[in-house]
Amino acid sequence: MAALFGHGAMSGLRSGQVAGAAGVSPETLRYYERRGLLDEPERTLGGHRLYPATTVTRLRFIKSAQRLGFSLEEIVPLLRSCMDREEPRPNAALRAHGGHKLEEIERRIAELSAISDTLRFAVAGGCDDPVAYLGSPRFRLVAEPIVRPSTARTRRVPHARAPPPTRPASQPFGQPTA
Repeated sequence: MAALFGHGAMSGLRSGQVAGAAGVSPETLRYYERRGLLDEPERTLGGHRLYPATTVTRLRFIKSAQRLGFSLEEIVPLLRSCMDREEPRPNAALRAHGGHKLEEIERRIAELSAISDTLRFAVAGGCDDPVAYLGSPRFRLVAEPIVRPSTARTRRVPHARAPPPTRPASQPFGQPTA
């Protein structure tokens, strides 16, 4: 109560200090408060936010999770599992979230790899008619993901690199070469 009347010192870090230490902007702090990732901090008599020092660790955790590909919605349960416990320690929920994210990332890598293979082939083949190429059987072979029925996970299958087709420059890409 003494702090409310100016007779005691309130402890904590101001927005700029927390933001600077965590590598985020003060606007990010307020956004995370609105999203429920950060608790609303105490305020000084002048209305300035005062965050506990643990907020910096929490923000670093959030930013690290984002770099690993987690969305803010996915980070909320991670925070509950790891940071909002009296004794932070690894647990099954954290491993499950991490496992699901890893599967998602591996699926995205397979999709991007197929796209890369397709573009590499199109560029090597001198693709001057993308619409014709998209309809070609070779595009479907490279672009369609392979799905294993047992796990329904996409996996990358190495494709043999075909040599680029030889064709006269005047011949459209979609037509067979002689």
